Amino acid sequence: MVCTLGASVCFGTATVLQAMAARAAGEGGTDSGAAGAATLLLRALRQWRYLAGLALDGVGFLLQIAALRSLPIYAVGAALAASLAVTAVVASWLIHVRLSRVEWGAVAVVCAGLAMLGLASGAEGDRAGSLGLKYAMLGISVVVLLLGLVGGRLPDRGRALTLGLGAGFGFGVVEVAVRLIEDLDLGSLLSNPATYALLVGGGAAFLLLTTALQRGSVTTATAGLVIGETIGPALVGVIWLGDRTREGLTWLAVLGFAVAVAGALALARFGEAPGTETDTEHESADAGSPQG
Repeated sequence: MVCTLGASVCFGTATVLQAMAARAAGEGGTDSGAAGAATLLLRALRQWRYLAGLALDGVGFLLQIAALRSLPIYAVGAALAASLAVTAVVASWLIHVRLSRVEWGAVAVVCAGLAMLGLASGAEGDRAGSLGLKYAMLGISVVVLLLGLVGGRLPDRGRALTLGLGAGFGFGVVEVAVRLIEDLDLGSLLSNPATYALLVGGGAAFLLLTTALQRGSVTTATAGLVIGETIGPALVGVIWLGDRTREGLTWLAVLGFAVAVAGALALARFGEAPGTETDTEHESADAGSPQG
């Protein structure tokens, strides 16, 4: 569980650092369109905060892989969704994003859910994934990739939710694929469909999430992401890979999972780097409300 929590802290902190770098990079002004986006990225890459965020993302991914090798998928998925709570807390500290009392409550709810999961989680399942499951993950990753390629053409209504869910499924494929890779020998990796599912699913998920955040509601897209990357992979782990809880604590694991995911959904606005127009709108809407 330590690796899982470490990954959550890395991902959540990286989001804030990259937000600070992007904000500083945008102060000089950029052109609109693709050229402007490329210029903004180049400016951000010159800043230590952005590079530190990328490094934290890399460390978080390695910790995620380590966690998936020793814990049930449902515990890892819920903890990774909880990185939104880390982002919220770090953003309130470093860039003074205001959190409402409800949001501080959601942070506490996430922590409570993870504590319940920590108490109830058993070891990872001992079932080897079937060849059919490996190909199923590869097939899902290809569908997610195709959705990413046409995502920008989807109707405005429901686009953010659809793309967010698709990104969640892609990241969920990564979670399951890690468990389906038993042998790290190069020959085995190249012949294992799960290897390609991991690569295609991860790349497609990133593409979908980027499109969703650029062209739709951040909150809606992130809510879809949280649902897609937690529920599906958790069911795969329990039904096909043998993930279990400690004896007599299934109820606590289910409750903890639900509580952690619900808390993360309440913090969905932090799915994009804080300090954007979305946050400004949120603060305007909260004007006059008691703040925590």
